[in-house]
Amino acid sequence: MPIVDLSKPIQYNPNDPWFMKVRVKHKPHGKARWLIRLLGLPFKLFPKGFTGWADDTITKMGVHATTHIDAPWHYAPTTNGEKAKTIDEMPLDLCYADGLVIDMEHKADFDPITVEDITGFLTQNNLELKKGMIVLIKTGRDKFNGNKNFHKIGTGMSAEATEWLIEQGIKVMGIDSWGWDLPLPHMIEKAKASGNPELFWEAHLVGKEKEYYHMEQLVNLGALPYSGFKVAVFPLKIVGASAAPARVVAIFE
Repeated sequence: MPIVDLSKPIQYNPNDPWFMKVRVKHKPHGKARWLIRLLGLPFKLFPKGFTGWADDTITKMGVHATTHIDAPWHYAPTTNGEKAKTIDEMPLDLCYADGLVIDMEHKADFDPITVEDITGFLTQNNLELKKGMIVLIKTGRDKFNGNKNFHKIGTGMSAEATEWLIEQGIKVMGIDSWGWDLPLPHMIEKAKASGNPELFWEAHLVGKEKEYYHMEQLVNLGALPYSGFKVAVFPLKIVGASAAPARVVAIFE
């Protein structure tokens, strides 16, 4: 059963901006010898060749810092007038389903993905969108993941396209760009220049009215066909959190 990993490695990268920095402290085997001794086991009773166990501590990592899935709570405190779900409240039956890739690699930086873009792609490739699928938006920008400008470039979803997917019965979707919307710095500048308060974070904010979950910072979508596989995206069960890292994989049965 071939499996394709769609998750980026969790490791320190000096090029990441401060809000994406990950720091992991690796503790070698020998460090545990003294801990075990202090717990009461004499060295003479250590198993032959046993030097202690290795251990690791994540000293810094935001829940949005690496490949992750956002919960409705991230977008707003309520969804359609009710308390929005946190990531530990995500129904697990949404986390494993048929996958579908929508190829938007041709889209230029800062050019939003529209409903027409998606429906045109589906028609051109004779693909059928079915309720409950997990939809993956391929932009090709994962090649810049780890670059200091990753969060400043790329395309992203429009509010209308996000809402349209939800209306087709899609509750879980994802993208290989830094974020689901157009790049954050671009949205800020565009909103300031136009004076339009509806421009900023427009795709995320669809979640204020319609419940959905989206993944960000996926990788390796170019290794997938457009259909014919399952997607598994099980987030860490962090109580009360707005998102969680996830090991996202595509599975070919």
